[in-house]
Amino acid sequence: MGRHRHRRDRSRRAGRRFASVVAACLTFGSATAHAEVLVFAAASTAIAVEEAAALFAARGLGTARAAFAASSTLAKQIAAGAPADVYLAADPRWADYLEARGAIEPATRRVLVGNRLILVVPADSSLTVDIGPGIDLAGPLGAGRMAMGDPNHVPAGMYGKAALERLGAWPQVSRRIAAMPDVRAALTMVERGEAAAGIVYATDAAVSGRVRVAGVFPADSHPPIAYVVAVVAGRARPEVMAFMEFLGSPAATDLFARHGFAAVDRR
Repeated sequence: MGRHRHRRDRSRRAGRRFASVVAACLTFGSATAHAEVLVFAAASTAIAVEEAAALFAARGLGTARAAFAASSTLAKQIAAGAPADVYLAADPRWADYLEARGAIEPATRRVLVGNRLILVVPADSSLTVDIGPGIDLAGPLGAGRMAMGDPNHVPAGMYGKAALERLGAWPQVSRRIAAMPDVRAALTMVERGEAAAGIVYATDAAVSGRVRVAGVFPADSHPPIAYVVAVVAGRARPEVMAFMEFLGSPAATDLFARHGFAAVDRR
């Protein structure tokens, strides 16, 4: 329990640092042309990316720090000129958004890892749901709400809405959604008992001792969950490319796997 709480606290601290990191970068943008690599990464990758940055430094390869938020928020920051070096999105559509604006280097773009979409409930809940076509979620929710990333722009919420629509459950719950700014905020709602259930990634549930997996969404109920990484346009400095190379190394692959991310076919 203590280990889970420690990991969760680290993730939340990372999320709270996002605003201050971005503000500092925008204020001191001219000072970013040094060896440090600034990574804008999806909130769901917080613990894994922080550990990857620590391992990158421990191996003497360079220094990296990260800011975490919803992929949509980060993409809009980059499009507006925030001096990130690397972008790691939980949904290829936000990488598409930046590529269409010439804001990432297309040749560096690749799929890094995958994930699974799950339904979580507070740890003391006895709810278990067999998730499939024709699923009834209104009954199990009772008078409670369903927490998820905002389905209008947060990748986990977009995947979740797609799954609920495919399974025929969206009309049941659409007015009972607690739309959150990122997937970790949705997890927190369930941890606190402020939502009866939540849709998050498998990796989110793995870092919390205060939720329980109540069901797993079929992989074919939503678009494949693919985390895309790319170098921001004009930022392909040697240290940035070294970090990108490190992310594709066996050591980084093993690290992400330990945190529950799925391996993907990169061919």
